[in-house]
Amino acid sequence: MRVAIPSPNKHLFPLFKSRPTSTNSVVKPTNPHSYFRQLKHREMGCAAIVAKSVAVCKKKWMEYQGINNWEGLLDPLDDNLRREILRYGEFVEATYRSFDFNPSSPTYATCKHPKSSLLARAGIRGTGYRVTRYLCATCGVQLPHWASNVPSWMGTRSSWIGYVAVCKDGREISRLGRRDVVIALRGTGTCLEWIENLRANLTCLGGDGGEEAPMVGSGFLSLYTSKTATNMSLQDIIREEVARIIKKYSDKPLSLTITGHSLGAALAILSAYDISSSFSNAPMVTVISFGGPRVGNRAFRRFLEKSQANVLRIVNSDDLVTKVPGLKDDVARLPWLFREPTEHALSAYTDVGRELRLSSRECPYLGSIDLATCHELKTYLQLISGFVGSKCPFRATATKVLSGNNSRSKG
Repeated sequence: MRVAIPSPNKHLFPLFKSRPTSTNSVVKPTNPHSYFRQLKHREMGCAAIVAKSVAVCKKKWMEYQGINNWEGLLDPLDDNLRREILRYGEFVEATYRSFDFNPSSPTYATCKHPKSSLLARAGIRGTGYRVTRYLCATCGVQLPHWASNVPSWMGTRSSWIGYVAVCKDGREISRLGRRDVVIALRGTGTCLEWIENLRANLTCLGGDGGEEAPMVGSGFLSLYTSKTATNMSLQDIIREEVARIIKKYSDKPLSLTITGHSLGAALAILSAYDISSSFSNAPMVTVISFGGPRVGNRAFRRFLEKSQANVLRIVNSDDLVTKVPGLKDDVARLPWLFREPTEHALSAYTDVGRELRLSSRECPYLGSIDLATCHELKTYLQLISGFVGSKCPFRATATKVLSGNNSRSKG
């Protein structure tokens, strides 16, 4: 019996409220965070389409996790990969919704929700994941003594920065083709974290250093490795939880997806390198980062590639944060700028991983474009939900995507 395929604009692409009347129509999308959930939980009329998507995702999950560096999936952007990126974006969004930003609150800089209900209270029900560990980061810097009169919240050193969640739902595991573990990390939230962000000098990532030593931003490394007498470092917490998960679930296909925005994106890359380098039996490690700054030098990129961690950096061309910190290595090598270009290049920052580049200025759905808006996570999710490819402008996205799917439905 054939299943009737409903109108694609209503069921296949819930981001768009209505079918455009012309190629010049601007279609305003609804909340992009609900994209994946709406598609997943549509009624029986869309069962055949959802089943096809499930089958593709299960069969090609390693490709979507970057085993082939996302070749052939980014331009144009594969619809299944789009849904996976948005899904991981929701996990990051949950960190912002759960963090107590109120400095006058007695629970400032902690998580507002218990592990058992965090995802639901953050508005992403039905994920099939369960939070198993909270993550805290400690700043290595402290306010000077002369700043003793400032409010106490400004000196908060350790704060909740994210969580680890394990997929435990049988149907979701079947859809994904493996058990997936998510490490989600938020962006900058406290005064001392902002100070750490400004510590942009490169420092050796372990070892004695040397000409070809991997180097990363000292502020990022400090947040990842600093600890106190009462607080474990973010590095130790992640290592401990990953070791437990590998021991418990390594008998079946397993993946580890680390996702973060802004500062969280930088820490996600450090975490991926650390896990891949520290565990000989590590599962496939993938980073999905949103609006992340540069993390380290060319040697770090080389070491990261050898660790076999897969990194997909989602970049908004109009986002200033993705262009900092430091001087990029290809500029540092220019002889007309420096007398010793090679020396400067070794200590300069470089980009890592595979890049998915978007642009706020090409999106007709954004009312205002400023520095803050271009960096917001919701802007990134909006851009991803409407992006088709480098040759397809956002204004024509709805028409092209809908017409393409309509043709496939008729076929």
